[in-house]
Amino acid sequence: MNYCTRELERKFLKMNGFFKAILVTGARQVGKTTMLKHLAEGTDRTYVSLDNSLARELAKNDPVLFFQTYKPPILIDEVQKAPELFEQIKIICDGSEDKGLFWLTGSQQYGMMKNVRETLAGRVGILTLYSFSQREKSGLGFETELDFSLATLQARQKRVGKNDIVKVFRHIWEGGMPQAIGADEEMRAEYYNSYLDTYLMRDVADAGGITDEVRFKKFVRACAALVAEQVNYATLAEASGISQPTAKNWLEVLQGLGIVYLLQPYANNELKRLAKTPKLYFCDTGLCAFLSMWLTADALRMGAASGHYYENYVVMELVRNYAYSSAKANILYFRDSNAKEIDVFVEENGKIHPLEIKKSASPDRREVKKYQVLEKASVERGNGGIICMCEEPIPIDADNCLIPSNLI
Repeated sequence: MNYCTRELERKFLKMNGFFKAILVTGARQVGKTTMLKHLAEGTDRTYVSLDNSLARELAKNDPVLFFQTYKPPILIDEVQKAPELFEQIKIICDGSEDKGLFWLTGSQQYGMMKNVRETLAGRVGILTLYSFSQREKSGLGFETELDFSLATLQARQKRVGKNDIVKVFRHIWEGGMPQAIGADEEMRAEYYNSYLDTYLMRDVADAGGITDEVRFKKFVRACAALVAEQVNYATLAEASGISQPTAKNWLEVLQGLGIVYLLQPYANNELKRLAKTPKLYFCDTGLCAFLSMWLTADALRMGAASGHYYENYVVMELVRNYAYSSAKANILYFRDSNAKEIDVFVEENGKIHPLEIKKSASPDRREVKKYQVLEKASVERGNGGIICMCEEPIPIDADNCLIPSNLI
C-alpha cells in the first residue's frame, strides 16, 4: 500500500525543529510508526521497538547501556513499556543542544503521561494521531484554517465534490484504521476481531490490570451502544455485570488507550445548572460500527442509530482538525438543566463557535435560535451554524451557515 500523507506531519516537523523530544500518542494501529518511519527515510535515525522483548528488558534494566546500544537520533516505539528510559532521555536532552533527538510513540495511558510531563517538562512536545480522517483518505488538504465563515467554507467547497450520504456512511462504517481501509466485509470483520483480541485485551491488562475478558468485551459493546450520548455509568455497569466505580475506571482505560473520546461539557459561571457529564464518542467510527454489529454501510445508514454515528463522525473530524492545525481550540458541548442542548461549542481565541449536527440535507434553520443562550454569558460569539448533509454552504443569517460536513 502506498504511503498516505498525514495531516499531523506539518505540526510534527515544526515541533521537531523546536523540541529535543517529541511523543506521538494515539491508539494502536492508527499509523504512528508508519508516519515517523516515513519522515525518517533518508536520515541516520535509529529505530527500536519496545515490543521487542530483548530491547525492552535492556531498556528497563539498564537505560544507560540501552542508549549506548541505540544512539540518538532515535525513534522509540511503544515507549510506555519502559518508563525507566525517561530519566535518561532527560539527561541526554540536557547535555545536548540538538533538536529532535528523540521521536517517541506510545499510547496515552495516564501513568505514562504523568511520568513524561514530570520528567521531560519543557523538553518534550506531545501530539496525538488519530485514525485516518475523511480528508486524509481522499488525499485532500485545505489551505485555510477552519473558522466556519461563509468565505472560508466557499473556498473549501471549490476543492471537494458534493456531500454524498452514501460516501459519508461508507467512510463512517469503514472507519480510518489503515489496515481496514479498502478491506471487504469479511476481512474488515476479521481485522476488528483480532484488534479486540490481540491489542485491546493485551493493552487493557497492561494499562488497567483488566483480565476479565468476557465482561470487558460486554463493556466495550455497551459503550458502542451509547455512542453520542451522555455517559451513564449505571447503564454501562448493568450491561456488563460490574460495579459503577469499575465502569468509571474501565472507561478511563479506554480513553487512555485512544479508543473512546469523552466530549466535555461547557462550563461558565454566569450560566447556572449546566451538565457536568461528558458525552461518549469512539475515536474510530469503524470500530464502533463493528462492535454494534452493523454488517454493511447501507444497514448503518438506514438504521435507527445513523444520526448518532453521523454526530460521532462530525465530532471526531473536528477533534482531528484542531489536533493537527496550528490553531488551539477546546471542543465542548452545551447542555443546561432544561435539557437545552447544543451539540458542539468550538472555543477558540476567546470566541465560541456554536454548532448543531444534523444528518438531514435540509435541517430546520430555526435550530440556531438556541444559540441566543450565549447572550447571557459574557463571551464573544464566532461564526457557527448547522453541520449537515447539505451540498454547499448556505447562509442562514449574519453569523450562521448550513455547513456541509465534508468541509470540516
